[in-house]
Amino acid sequence: MRVGSQHLPTWGWGQSEVTCLPDKSGKKNVKSNDVLWYIEHNVNPRVPKDDMSRYVSSNFFVDMIQLNIEMGKTNNALSPDVNKYNVLESRPESWPLLTYPMRMVGWGDRSIKYYEIGNPVLWWACAAVCFLYPLRLLVWALQARRGCSRWRSVSEFLDFWDNSKFLWGGWALHYIPFFFFGRVLYLHHYLPALYFGLLLLAFELDMFFKSWRRGRYLHLAALGIGFVACVVFLYFSPFTYGWDRPAKELAGRRWLRTWNIYEDLYAM
Repeated sequence: MRVGSQHLPTWGWGQSEVTCLPDKSGKKNVKSNDVLWYIEHNVNPRVPKDDMSRYVSSNFFVDMIQLNIEMGKTNNALSPDVNKYNVLESRPESWPLLTYPMRMVGWGDRSIKYYEIGNPVLWWACAAVCFLYPLRLLVWALQARRGCSRWRSVSEFLDFWDNSKFLWGGWALHYIPFFFFGRVLYLHHYLPALYFGLLLLAFELDMFFKSWRRGRYLHLAALGIGFVACVVFLYFSPFTYGWDRPAKELAGRRWLRTWNIYEDLYAM
């Protein structure tokens, strides 16, 4: 079975057409660039029996490479619809600031509503840390050039660098490639990058409070930050666990004008 490169018209929702590709040559040539599925077992009394193992046996690494190639082709075939931007789809530049959360289901007053949104406080703090990280490295490099570094020793800076570069690199490598994707994108594609960003945020806070007043208030700061994060999570929890009353009652949770919590700002 194969998936053609041409998309169906509007009546087919722009999806690809799946067709059967029979082997009319009788040579059992099942290798083709656009074939995604192979019929490995078929019972037909009018067809002579044959050993299919020689046709389906393969190498693990070859399969892995072919699988990633086909996944890339399939992803690129999921073309974005500009009419759905902000209401469902979104661009990577809007993800770190949580500009366009996404309605997961219908938004009727009697239906259970789920809203794809994160913890805004942690989300924005993570974005600030990740965006400022390369700028801070540049400032520190200029300070070191002038002999006025803020670091007490080289080993102290190396301890920071050895840990932070991995976390920031994980955020960047999971976020920046999406700018070059041609496929449809959603807010949840940012979650792997957010994971590394939150780890970097925790590391930065730990380093800051350890250096401030010699870490005297480290545990108190950790409790305070954890308390704020929990309060904000509970405040937005109706979006996570479902809200079965009119969305207008959650108007206070609209912290940005672009959040379509109770208004249909991006009607298609």
